[in-house]
Amino acid sequence: MFSLAFPIIIFVVVIAVLLIPFTISRFLSTVDAGTIRLVSRFGGSTSIYKGPGKAIEIPLMTTSTTIPSKAINIDLDIADQTADVDRTGVPKPIKVRVLASAIVSVGDSNEMITTAANKFFSKPLSEQTATLSDLLTSTGRRAVNLLNHDELFSSKAQRDVTTLAPGSDIARSVASVPVEEDDRLALIIKGACSRELQDLGLVFNSLNIKEVQSEVAEARRRQSAVEAKANADIVAADQERRAKEAQLAAEQAINDKQRDLEQRRAENAATVAEAEAKRQVALAVQREAELKATQIAQANADAARVRIQAEAAAEADAIKVRTLGLAQADAIRAVNEAISQGGNAYLSLKQIELIPQIVPDIAEALANAKLINFSGGGDGRGAAGAATDQITGVIQTLLATQLVGSQFRLDNPPAPDNHVAPPVPSTNGVATAKR
Repeated sequence: MFSLAFPIIIFVVVIAVLLIPFTISRFLSTVDAGTIRLVSRFGGSTSIYKGPGKAIEIPLMTTSTTIPSKAINIDLDIADQTADVDRTGVPKPIKVRVLASAIVSVGDSNEMITTAANKFFSKPLSEQTATLSDLLTSTGRRAVNLLNHDELFSSKAQRDVTTLAPGSDIARSVASVPVEEDDRLALIIKGACSRELQDLGLVFNSLNIKEVQSEVAEARRRQSAVEAKANADIVAADQERRAKEAQLAAEQAINDKQRDLEQRRAENAATVAEAEAKRQVALAVQREAELKATQIAQANADAARVRIQAEAAAEADAIKVRTLGLAQADAIRAVNEAISQGGNAYLSLKQIELIPQIVPDIAEALANAKLINFSGGGDGRGAAGAATDQITGVIQTLLATQLVGSQFRLDNPPAPDNHVAPPVPSTNGVATAKR
């Protein structure tokens, strides 16, 4: 018995181990992130499970469904007129087109989740999108009709609920919005569609205005573009003018520097020229001094040479005169010796030879001489004898002179202009020569 019961117990335990997890998994369902699981039981009670997590479900005893809890993005294209008026209060609406995107999501309370599951998510997806688009677009149009043109383009428009109907749901919604949400279009849309969205179990999260289009805005944009371009042109012209002024100032500075440089070059050139002139003057003075020194040295040398030549000539003349004197003295001595040895015969012979030469001179001398002889003494010869002796003495003297002169002319011929007349006997017994 015991041996048979043991395998049965083991089998039952294994079956239990395998069936218990399977059974438990049938009672627990996985709820993914971004989804909400709604589980309904008998009696109408509903349990809500937000993912990620597990939902308790009893097969055949409960009914479950899953809805998304993610935000829903709806693109809006709102085209309508604004509530602008002119200065007199006459309505002057402006056509505008607002491109925006609205974000809605499921409410946080179980009641709103149940309402969304029953009224909104029970519809097909295309119908859900169309419902939200129609609801938000109509609300946006009503909001545009309550705003003027400038408020649509102002991101910091001052909140003013006085233009809304007092006590209306829109006014209360706008007043209840926190102050930091200052986009009036978003405020009005949120306040206007809050009740409709709440009826669908949804809440309005935000409105992102992508673009607001209008003819006025386009004109203003063009005007702003023109003004911006004009300002840019003005700035560019101003910058160009400043750049030109800076360039002119730089060129002026360069010209000033160049003018100063040229002036300095001219001054340096003048200084160099002056220094060169001074150098030339100094060279001229030096050359003049050297020339004067050379001339003085040459003059001194010439003077010394002339002096030496004069001294040499004088010395030569002195030697010549001395030599001539010695020669004449020797000649005279030789004549005297010859006379003393030859006697009167030699003199007589020479007298005979010289008679043709000296007779004309003696005759002319006697003719020109005025002789007065005084006879005195008692020698018997008388005046005629004395005159004869004197003439004889003269002839002898002339003979000696002729001899000596002939000897001198052999050595140094006399100048032709110097002619010495023979001596003429004087009246007092001394012979005189007439030139």
